[in-house]
Amino acid sequence: MSIGLSEQEILRRESLKQLRELGIEPYPAETFTINAHAADILANYEKDKTAYKTISIAGRIMGRNIMGAASFAELQDATGRIQIYLKRDELCPTEDKTLYNTVFKKLLDIGDFIGVEGYVFTTQTGEISVHVKKLTVLSKSLRPLPIVKRDDDGNVYDGFTNPELRYRMRYVDLTVNPDYKQIFINRSKVINTMRNYFDSQGWMEVETPILQAVHGGAAARPFATHHNTLDMPLFLRIANELYLKRLIVAGFDGVYEFGKMFRNEGMDRTHNPEFTSMEIYVAYKDYIWMMSMVEECLEKVALAIHGNPVVKVGEHEINFAGPYEKLTMYESIEKYTGIDVSAMSEDEIRATCTSLNIEVDASMGRGKLIDELFSEKVEANLIQPTYITDYPLEMTPLAKKHRSKDGLVERFELFVNGKEIANAYSELNDPIDQKERFEEQLKLAARGDDEAMAMDDDFVRALEYGMPPTSGLGIGIDRLVMLMTNQSTIQEVLFFPQMRPEKKAKVTTDQDFVDAGVAADWVPVIRKMGFNTVEELKAGNPNKVFNDLGGMRKKLKLELAMPSKAEVEAWFA
Repeated sequence: MSIGLSEQEILRRESLKQLRELGIEPYPAETFTINAHAADILANYEKDKTAYKTISIAGRIMGRNIMGAASFAELQDATGRIQIYLKRDELCPTEDKTLYNTVFKKLLDIGDFIGVEGYVFTTQTGEISVHVKKLTVLSKSLRPLPIVKRDDDGNVYDGFTNPELRYRMRYVDLTVNPDYKQIFINRSKVINTMRNYFDSQGWMEVETPILQAVHGGAAARPFATHHNTLDMPLFLRIANELYLKRLIVAGFDGVYEFGKMFRNEGMDRTHNPEFTSMEIYVAYKDYIWMMSMVEECLEKVALAIHGNPVVKVGEHEINFAGPYEKLTMYESIEKYTGIDVSAMSEDEIRATCTSLNIEVDASMGRGKLIDELFSEKVEANLIQPTYITDYPLEMTPLAKKHRSKDGLVERFELFVNGKEIANAYSELNDPIDQKERFEEQLKLAARGDDEAMAMDDDFVRALEYGMPPTSGLGIGIDRLVMLMTNQSTIQEVLFFPQMRPEKKAKVTTDQDFVDAGVAADWVPVIRKMGFNTVEELKAGNPNKVFNDLGGMRKKLKLELAMPSKAEVEAWFA
């Protein structure tokens, strides 16, 4: 007896036991050979019926219509769903009809994996189906799937829709909501399209360290850890920029990496502490060249996903075909606020932010104040792809000083639908200038800026050996996928987004129930009835509890003496 399980879980475990008693292993080790998939059959059977005379297909049972000597079921594989037809005397040609009468009709459940062999045909109602000649049990599901109902037009209602449950149990979500799989199929297409484009240019994919002794390459708070053998602190990388540029120093003309980054920051609909970024560095190029490359790359991505450079995102239609609009950082602030901050001091910009009700503090330098002003007043207006260029020097410690504009650097960020998805520089390759920039970051850190960059002496040493002129780019893959799949939250494009610990219901100890008068042998039954605390029990109806105890005693075949009605009523005193 498994009192802690639901009724369905108890029944499924009993079916599991009976399968084994029949000599059927519910979790076989042998390979099951597959030569067909649901989507392929449904798309191509009418074109060439001779190609589906002998097929083998596997998947989950997602629905059943059990009749007498023949039944239908719905099988779901990785590509979709298809109807299967089982006829008792064909599935069991001998006198032994156990496989159909007992195994299929009684011991298998929705959610179980099976493999079937047979041929494809069209039913009298015109539905393409698989006529099953052989059935193999591949995996017994011990928990029932949520029931998702669909009407005759395929519309879903009463579905598995709670976002927290969907993200926490993605294995259930993608089983009962298979349409969401297309998001992740398209995510793979985004990455592969970019990878193929880079490879076609002769740039090489590389890997760089995730555990780093110095956190650098971005303004962000890192996750810290400790390596016991080396007895030293380490950080999960916030960016891979500095290692990739070391490889340009080493003589590679172009290197790129798709990798996980980790930032110990807030979470919202566009931020997850673990995210995927693509960074690429190409020698002998500048940020102006990089703009053209980005436009060509993103248009290819849009075409790969939609067959069209124009992508529907929320209420907007966004055109990824270049050229994109260009505004300098100062121009964009003036355009959307009417304020020219280009000649303002740090104190003047702080006062401007305060007058606009933008929250600032004393740790923020001039660059960070400008960034806050831009974020609050400009970003949301940038719907169509827009390059924001020529950032203040203070904002970008790793970018080259502008060739013609004092106090600025050669940098752009690409904004789409109000969010930044790409960041690029003409990379700083002057080691003396770079060291001075790092020293300025140390001063900001001393003022309390916990996102300021650390000094990376080894990176400065690498630059001292010489790095050619280089352009670098980072693209947030998660945000790009959000755009390409028309999703409003980053959690929808991550298989397993970060979640708070799962809340566990408060459960009273067995002794608490005993102290309330419940006999120890009956405590598991009380729990089985859904009473996890003494308070919940006392809030119940004594007469109903007494009657339900009798029902549970019979259902679970318990050999326990039934408490009297008076004894049960005493529990509620």
